[in-house]
Amino acid sequence: MKSKFSVEDPFLPHYQNGPIGHAAEGEKNVSQMRLRQPFDKPLEDNSQPNETTRLSQLMKEQPSKTKRVEYVLKLIRYFYYPILAIVGVPVNIITIVTLMSRNCGLSKCVTRYLVAMSAGDLLVIILDLILRHIPIVYWKQFYFLYSVPVCNIHAVLLYAATDCSVWFTVTFTFDRFVAICCPKLKSKYCTEKSAAVVLGTVTVLSCLKNIFWYFMLLNGYGLANNPWFCRFSWEVVDSLVWTTIEFLHNILTPCVPFALILLLNALTVRHILVSSRARRRLRAHSSGENPSDPEMESRRKSIILLFVISANFIILWSTLMFYSVWSRMYGLGYQSMSLHLFVMELGFMLQLTSCCTNTAIYAVTQTHFRQQLKDLLKYPFTAILHLNTP
Repeated sequence: MKSKFSVEDPFLPHYQNGPIGHAAEGEKNVSQMRLRQPFDKPLEDNSQPNETTRLSQLMKEQPSKTKRVEYVLKLIRYFYYPILAIVGVPVNIITIVTLMSRNCGLSKCVTRYLVAMSAGDLLVIILDLILRHIPIVYWKQFYFLYSVPVCNIHAVLLYAATDCSVWFTVTFTFDRFVAICCPKLKSKYCTEKSAAVVLGTVTVLSCLKNIFWYFMLLNGYGLANNPWFCRFSWEVVDSLVWTTIEFLHNILTPCVPFALILLLNALTVRHILVSSRARRRLRAHSSGENPSDPEMESRRKSIILLFVISANFIILWSTLMFYSVWSRMYGLGYQSMSLHLFVMELGFMLQLTSCCTNTAIYAVTQTHFRQQLKDLLKYPFTAILHLNTP
């Protein structure tokens, strides 16, 4: 028996379509029905007459708040996503050009990682924000995508780009950990060649890891976040293979990177505190005063860059990570807590924002990068003035 709102009927309102797929016969379990919850329903009037009891008011109060949050998030996404795309694409391109063509006071190894991180963020903005979330928000304008049979290929590229963006941050954190805490290994590992090998390996593994989406999802677009945006078969979703693969997918990105970044940063902080105290005592004893230490100053700037990038990643990814793990646990039967779908949408908004913040981080923490960025932005105007000067 099919659902009241058939997922195959393209003429229904968008929020009634839910996750586009092929509904299986028979009743669905609780987790499946939860995935079919409409997200973009219009705000309803839940006001109660004055003579209703206090208990009835309390029962109606929470749904009313939920509807308001949904409506506000829907309105924000309507304007925020296009602005984020307009800003994010040129910002990441400018960052890549600045890092590659100019001297920003960074080692070649660090520059490789920062360029790779910006390139990964740029791909996520294109594949995830522009080609996925904006069509979902403006689904009427992108109705033609229902007839474009490439969604499973899009999913492979999108999730591979997301994995690269996340794991590039991990590799950069590990590189700085080796540079600071492992001086004997630094000369061999912290090189431009090693960085290229590591980044290439991560890219290949990310592509291989996400090939299974091509076979798990169908090729038709669904234009909904529940949380997949492609059509799918309930027989596949119900299988143990799907459950296992999806759970491992969420664990590997971003749960494992979260743990690794926190661990590496904790070890780095511990090493810095110990070495800094020993170095200050040694210099004070040798000179009889507490002079400035250029090496420690250079190390401090590098550490600030590392910690700000790590904190930016953790803060902006934490909501989506929590929801992803919870939704899979909910589907497995651990239903002690309930989260609404607007938590997932908020998580997507924060995660996409993280792809546009690295340029601001570099500009704030790196003086040379800030100056080179200013020169690059001024260059078109100065060139025009030189051409017009007789």
